[in-house]
Amino acid sequence: MWEINTLWFEISIVSSSIALGHILLGHFEERSSRLRKLLKYIFALTLVISLSIFFGRMVALITYGLLYVPVLYIHFIALPKQGINGWTGKPKSKYYELRGWSQDIFNQEEVKE
Repeated sequence: MWEINTLWFEISIVSSSIALGHILLGHFEERSSRLRKLLKYIFALTLVISLSIFFGRMVALITYGLLYVPVLYIHFIALPKQGINGWTGKPKSKYYELRGWSQDIFNQEEVKE
């Protein structure tokens, strides 16, 4: 039977990668709700722990790694095709438009000038 002590590695991998992602690429989610961010973390953690318990650590970590394939595609291929830097998210106006977020912040800056 499994114990929580055997899952420390999976928990640390998921937690570290999510934290690193928020630190380096958090500006892409600046208008996403905290609940959405929390649910993303809980989903990833639950998925990896469940897979590890039922299928083993290797299957869990490979699956978790495969979840990053769409992220890499978006940042290295899809965003640059839209004229948006995949690392910085600039120009913000184009990125906000792509996400369907309000661009009021940009209109306010134009009024001030």
